[in-house]
Amino acid sequence: MRISHALLLVALFPGVGVAQQLLAKGRAAPATSSVKTTRAVRATKPPVIDGKDTDDIWARAQKIDGFRMFDPVEDGEPSMATEARVAYDDRNLYVFVRAFDPHPDSIMALLSRRDERTQSDYIRLIVDSYHDKRTGYEFMVNPAGVQRDIYLYNDSNEDVTWNAVWDVKTAIDSLGWTAEFRIPLSQLRYPRKDEHTFGIGIHREIARLGERSSWPLWRRSQFGIASQLGELGGLAGISSPRRLELMPYTVQANDSRLRADGYGRAQRMALGADVKYGLSSNLTLDATINPDFGQVEADPGVLNLGAFEQFFEERRPFFLEGTGIFRYDIDCNDGQCTGPFYSRRIGRAPQAGFLSEDQNAVPLNSTILGAAKVTGRLSNGLSLGVLNAITGRESVAESLTVEPRTNYFVVRAQQDLRGGRSGVGAIFTAVNRELDGYTENYLRREAYTAGLDARHRFGPNSAYELSGQLYGSVVRGSEEAIARTQRSAVHFYQRPDDDLAYDPTRTSLSGVGSGLGLSKNGGLTRFWTGVWYKGPGLEINDVGFMSSANSMGQSNWFAFVLQRPKWFYRRWQVNFNQWNSWLADGMNTGHGGNINMNGQLRNMWFVYGGLGGEKGAYCGACLRGGPALWENHSVQGWAGFTGDQRRAVYPAFEAFFRRTDGGRSSSINLGPRVEGRFASSFSASLGVSFNRNIDDRQWLGNFGDVGSDTTHFTVARLDQKTVSVTTRINWTASPTLSLQVYAQPFVTGGEYSDWREVVAPRARGYDARFRPFTIEGEPGGFNFKQFRSNTVVRWEYRPGSTLFFVWAQGRVQDGLDAGSFRFNRDYRNLFGAHPDNTFLVKASYWFAM
Repeated sequence: MRISHALLLVALFPGVGVAQQLLAKGRAAPATSSVKTTRAVRATKPPVIDGKDTDDIWARAQKIDGFRMFDPVEDGEPSMATEARVAYDDRNLYVFVRAFDPHPDSIMALLSRRDERTQSDYIRLIVDSYHDKRTGYEFMVNPAGVQRDIYLYNDSNEDVTWNAVWDVKTAIDSLGWTAEFRIPLSQLRYPRKDEHTFGIGIHREIARLGERSSWPLWRRSQFGIASQLGELGGLAGISSPRRLELMPYTVQANDSRLRADGYGRAQRMALGADVKYGLSSNLTLDATINPDFGQVEADPGVLNLGAFEQFFEERRPFFLEGTGIFRYDIDCNDGQCTGPFYSRRIGRAPQAGFLSEDQNAVPLNSTILGAAKVTGRLSNGLSLGVLNAITGRESVAESLTVEPRTNYFVVRAQQDLRGGRSGVGAIFTAVNRELDGYTENYLRREAYTAGLDARHRFGPNSAYELSGQLYGSVVRGSEEAIARTQRSAVHFYQRPDDDLAYDPTRTSLSGVGSGLGLSKNGGLTRFWTGVWYKGPGLEINDVGFMSSANSMGQSNWFAFVLQRPKWFYRRWQVNFNQWNSWLADGMNTGHGGNINMNGQLRNMWFVYGGLGGEKGAYCGACLRGGPALWENHSVQGWAGFTGDQRRAVYPAFEAFFRRTDGGRSSSINLGPRVEGRFASSFSASLGVSFNRNIDDRQWLGNFGDVGSDTTHFTVARLDQKTVSVTTRINWTASPTLSLQVYAQPFVTGGEYSDWREVVAPRARGYDARFRPFTIEGEPGGFNFKQFRSNTVVRWEYRPGSTLFFVWAQGRVQDGLDAGSFRFNRDYRNLFGAHPDNTFLVKASYWFAM
């Protein structure tokens, strides 16, 4: 019987043998608080960066060994040895790493575009040049020579969009593989001193074993990354150069787009430049003039039927890089946080485009004339970020203004205290628009936001953190513009059943918000508990993102984090969530919770699942400014998995369901995906998303004057089907030459029926809330189709200098076959629609002075 059980485990978990070997080696050593140290030697002659240790300096440099495993076993003996050496001169930091491997032919070395992580072995070099134990620069490379660079801030947060110009060469030989780094000191920031001590850490990943080790040991059970680094001494006589980097670029594009007289083509050429200048040893200026982001991947397709604005992630390089320093999180959900600064407001689609009779003549985006930001960290522990951007006036037929000239300003400061274990911060934003007769009744003239925050870590290993924030806003404009603000989905001042007074004569609106939280990070058990408040008049959406104001609540999260491998898992986490929310006047808008878990099995599969729900509560936004509507209790669940990514082809799947309104409303989403790497340089993925949504009370329209007792607030039963297919193809000829293809057709169709108006919104009986609505005829339906694709060839023909060849295509069809969904017909019609094509060539040249 024992033999059969063992055979069953091996069959189900083919990686169990490897994991047992790692576990056997995981003999825990006593924890120690001493900081590991090493020294760099000065190089009189720069080493040749070729991935070999034949230069004299590597024979003289101090050897770093004693690496310890941190995954899957914390403080275990690594399966394979690793050694490193560090040297420097006036201009560069040099690091040589030898990763021993008895089976060099099994080393996983996959080609990909720079900054793309693959299932490969890796060496990661972390340098805390400030030696503040809060920040750092990460330089990664795999055996194929593919580079990644990351900025580390707040001790544990990683900004993967940070880019630097550095060099590394790798080699695979009979002993394993090597990586030889040359990090220009101009890419690091540090104060002026005669002698420096940097924080340093070196991590190694062995992909085929799922094993990671480091020097010094990084304990996953403790909070922080930068605070656990070792120390690198011996850095004497290095200057802090005022770096000047210029990257001029030119763009030549050919666009086809529908106009009033039919489809036409237009040629455009643009010149621009990016500038990076070291204002001091600690502060850097980044600026862009007339930027073009034609190489950036398009947003996924979506049809938003909800009350609130759709959130899209930032993808533009200038606004991505270094954004961590500007973070001031207000709303967070599953790792996605929003707050007073949302960089996609800069260069947004024209807000008054609806004024134009010819929608095809409205520009897709506002033109960014220029933007600049100053970021850095002073020697006293003050982190500073300042950003200013200007967008130009956008018009139709040179007369109708659809977006005014606008200035955006953001400043964020954070002061570390107690060696980074505590801190205080502030943020201020300002938006000023040059309005005219076309826009003054629709847009706010000026908007300001200010906030304070503080944090305090305490307890063993500083595992506990108390944090709080207080912020406020004020917006000003014409009576009509502020009235539109009050009626917007963020506020709904016109709701007839609350204490808020809708005042169409106001010319300003202000509000405050606050939050307080206590958390524990690290260890077997972790938690977060907090409360928040957002006043009815709070408005941050001119350069921030907030779905709704007028709310308050509390939430709790508690987790068991099991990081030591057991019989069926490598790591496992169980989460418990609970929340309550109310409107600011105390009306209950949600009491709910869930239990979910996720983990990695012994066979390297990642799995997750959860089940939760909410009790009956009021919905303040469901009727879009109408009275609060009682919602029945709901239940929802989700599950999914991702296969072993070491395999040439692996599957993934996700599923979600929700049921409410006593079974009258339900939603199910299925998302199978398959990913494959068919050669070391070629990979592809294909994912399908299917959604069936039945909403028995989908809002359909309000009829009547705002505030009138004859207003009809109506809903209907919606039966909607949505299918999207996402395809990605990646081919990498070398670490500097790659091809990427992204394509997504998106089709959704829905039919409305049983049109009703709300007569008793607070009734507990479902049917008692509604009665038939026949004034406007039949409710109808919709059918919306969209296709978006990007094909990008990227060639980094010299370090920092790139050439892009881009083909972007879009197709949209709206209204044909409204009220129905047929997969074959709709996809055939979508690809029969006339395409909008953009062909673009962008060339940039980087040089430093």
